[in-house]
Amino acid sequence: MIVATTEGVAGYRTKQTLGQCFGVVVRSRGLGGNIMAGLRSIVGGEIHEYTQLLEEARRHAVDRLVRNATVMGANGVIMMRFDSAEIGQTMSEIVAYGTAVILEPVDAKTNAA
Repeated sequence: MIVATTEGVAGYRTKQTLGQCFGVVVRSRGLGGNIMAGLRSIVGGEIHEYTQLLEEARRHAVDRLVRNATVMGANGVIMMRFDSAEIGQTMSEIVAYGTAVILEPVDAKTNAA
């Protein structure tokens, strides 16, 4: 599955657009992580507990996006983006979304598909 943040993919043409697809993850840091993050916020700097949480959530959101696109019959997702929001004070929602498409390689010799 090709996932791109661009409108097109070099060496491919969009044969068919299947529609929107997305992957959603809601995560919460445990009590221990919240305490450590709170202590780190006092002195400033990166809060590694939350960085790790959001990195994992983004990976899972993309995995779910790919599964959704596969069910739709796609072999690619273009214009992929992330969105995030806070739910309450302890949860984060991460959404990966894009357009599910069928891509086909462009023949470089004849410049046709």
